[in-house]
Amino acid sequence: MRLSLNLALVVNPINIFRNPQGNALGIFYLKVVSLFILLFLSFNSYSQAKLKIPETKKNFGLVKRGEIIKNEFEISNSGDAPLLINDIEISCSCTTVDFPKQPILPDQSSKITVIFNTTTVYGRQDRVVYVNSNDPNSPHKLRYKGTVSAK
Repeated sequence: MRLSLNLALVVNPINIFRNPQGNALGIFYLKVVSLFILLFLSFNSYSQAKLKIPETKKNFGLVKRGEIIKNEFEISNSGDAPLLINDIEISCSCTTVDFPKQPILPDQSSKITVIFNTTTVYGRQDRVVYVNSNDPNSPHKLRYKGTVSAK
């Protein structure tokens, strides 16, 4: 009998709004809860990309003013849909970013290269780059820091 109630729920979800005579009210509520569980599971089964960055912080140490610093961040897609990096946000014109323009397939990896030109800066530097993608948890933050000494 329990199997037929669940099957009726899947075949005709409108049945949850009526309580047939002879059935206890508890069965009615069981049907309602079953429908919500079914809906919850169906919404969570969509494919999604998931950007994974093992190391989000880099320290370039002490460098002389005028040096070009290249920080490479390894990225991968641990989701089950292709990962698309839409945009990279930077906060300074001294920073440029090279990132993959092609989709990163599930279980594949790539690199984001952050290039920092120290010609116009000096002292302690702590910079952030935001990676915008089709990952539901986007944007992801990449951080690099260090000290630029005068010549």
